[in-house]
Amino acid sequence: MLWTILTLIVVVGGWYAFEAYWDRRLFTPNPGHICVNLSADDSQRYLTQHPETQVLDVRSDSEFQGGSLPGAINISVGDPAFETKVATLSKNKPVLVYCAGGFRSRKAVKRLKLAGFQNIQHLHRGYMSWSKPVSPS
Repeated sequence: MLWTILTLIVVVGGWYAFEAYWDRRLFTPNPGHICVNLSADDSQRYLTQHPETQVLDVRSDSEFQGGSLPGAINISVGDPAFETKVATLSKNKPVLVYCAGGFRSRKAVKRLKLAGFQNIQHLHRGYMSWSKPVSPS
């Protein structure tokens, strides 16, 4: 039992360390570009303050059909035509990207940066962290 608990602590701690390292590299914006990792509450406030934001859900179609953020467009990061499909979005308007828990959307953030998107907002912990909207402050 003790070994199981210790193993779990090492695995979870390792994931959080890896995620922090990944985030430091991923969310460092290029000059003239914005790329940030937002909590669910901050994402809700951002969407309220920036209604022009394109909301990009990178989960599978079946996940999307089970619920999504208001106004979201579904383009799965696993789709071979992902780059072609996201090219239909405006690179000059903000885009808020999310998946279920944050792993696939981090992959999408990297691809969006390479595609030249200028303002990328990322929903930290993904759709699982989303709740009903908060009042703007």
